[in-house]
Amino acid sequence: MAQCRITEIFYSLQGETRTVGLPTVFVRLTGCPLRCGYCDTAYAFHGGKKMEISDIVTEVKGFSPRYVTVTGGEPLAQNTCRELLSALCDLDVEVSLETSGAMDISNIDPRVVRVMDLKTPASGEVSKNRYSNIDLLNLQDQVKFVICNREDYDWACQQISHFELTHRCEVLFSPVHGDLNPTDLAEWIVADNLPVRMQIQLHKYLWNDAQGK
Repeated sequence: MAQCRITEIFYSLQGETRTVGLPTVFVRLTGCPLRCGYCDTAYAFHGGKKMEISDIVTEVKGFSPRYVTVTGGEPLAQNTCRELLSALCDLDVEVSLETSGAMDISNIDPRVVRVMDLKTPASGEVSKNRYSNIDLLNLQDQVKFVICNREDYDWACQQISHFELTHRCEVLFSPVHGDLNPTDLAEWIVADNLPVRMQIQLHKYLWNDAQGK
């Protein structure tokens, strides 16, 4: 049977994306090839435990969820992630994938909502962006920009215009917690009349970034 290496499985509120605030089961896979300067899940870089996909699905099912998010680390760094996503979709729940955008997002079960980062310059990993992924996005997907400063914001605006992102999918702007004042980001978005959704990571305000929350 296929296996995935898992850091944690937990039930909490979704802290961001289109389903923010809704009870969600999170399946956090271990490992990531990126090292973003603002990363808040470095504990998922190593370790974890191998689990059969069938056992992962059974554990998730035990929470009776309506929403499941597969995250990391970088989930797509594991070859069996796609098989896991399809198995979770078979539970008849909404399944989303949080991915860095550095990995190929093709050949993912079409039932999965893909939430893909485009790494900004201040992340330190902008060179890892796989821009060919953009052509694969559709209206149920989301692109997220994590904004560290005004330069990141301006760069993100350029990407939106160049790739016509708001015609492809929903676009999310998120300030780096503790680095960029959320009010500043809000005012920039309003001043430029951007057709994007601003989000603040709800879980950090509720649980101060505690693991498993």
